[in-house]
Amino acid sequence: MTYEAFHDELRDTRWPLNNGAGSMPAVGFGTLFRDLSTTTAAVKYALESGFRHFDCAERYRNEAQIGVAFQEVFAAGKIRREDVFITTKLWNTNHRPERVRPAFEASCQRLQTDYIDCYLIHTPFAFKPGDDQDPRDVFGHVIYDGEISLLDTWRALESLVDEGRCKSIGLSDITLEALKEIVAAARIKPAVVQIEAHPYLPEWEMLEFCQQHGIILLAFAPLGHGMQPNVLEDAVLTSIARNVQKTPAQVALAWAVQRGTAFLTTSATPSRIQENFAIATLPQRAMLEIKGEISTRIRFNSVVETGVPGFIARKP
Repeated sequence: MTYEAFHDELRDTRWPLNNGAGSMPAVGFGTLFRDLSTTTAAVKYALESGFRHFDCAERYRNEAQIGVAFQEVFAAGKIRREDVFITTKLWNTNHRPERVRPAFEASCQRLQTDYIDCYLIHTPFAFKPGDDQDPRDVFGHVIYDGEISLLDTWRALESLVDEGRCKSIGLSDITLEALKEIVAAARIKPAVVQIEAHPYLPEWEMLEFCQQHGIILLAFAPLGHGMQPNVLEDAVLTSIARNVQKTPAQVALAWAVQRGTAFLTTSATPSRIQENFAIATLPQRAMLEIKGEISTRIRFNSVVETGVPGFIARKP
């Protein structure tokens, strides 16, 4: 069976934001590139391929190049700013409330946009405030900021929503326990939680909590980031891929949307960008197989433990 003969609507899925500020496309494009010089061309190609949800961050150091891509595409007239969902993130060194608005304004300026659809706290860990994004002591240890709580930072984000230039707010790289504390204390509830999630780290408990509170779970590394053990070589996924005449990546991404999450994939390769967008609905049997027959459980990124992003190098 092939799905290419008709337009499957799975790729058009949108999840509503719980504060009434519209909806987020489930299919998202991440902008953390190894080679920053590929940023503008990759983002333009992703827009042309159909992506309408872009995930950025001040920490990625390429918001300006993304802004150039947006403006060039918007100026051509086929895609409008309001057609695109733009997320960016507050970095760890800007957690103090007085630093939040300047960081937000700087991201808007670099991205060349008057408003942000979703602003996330990049990690729950506050680092020593300043221009150095990776503050370390003489021993190479991260210098944390013990004078600020995550709730203090959250209150500053709530103020951005009040002012209208930030449509929604959320959290990233957070544990379920820490999320529960913010949800309990927040005046404006998180609309989005971005965490690592894929068939080897399905985060079912987090997903259940998010769905109870109308929070969108946004998965990064939905294909396992090419790490070992390789999600895309899993026997269950490869078997389903053969049966539905899709790639293992397309199967994993369809699974992500069909179980109720949004996802982010990143590539600078046009064929891969197209592949990641061209997902199609899986048979219910395939969904049950992925949930019931894949037992491998592994986290590939340790950021949730330290606030320092990075995929864990493992010995073969």
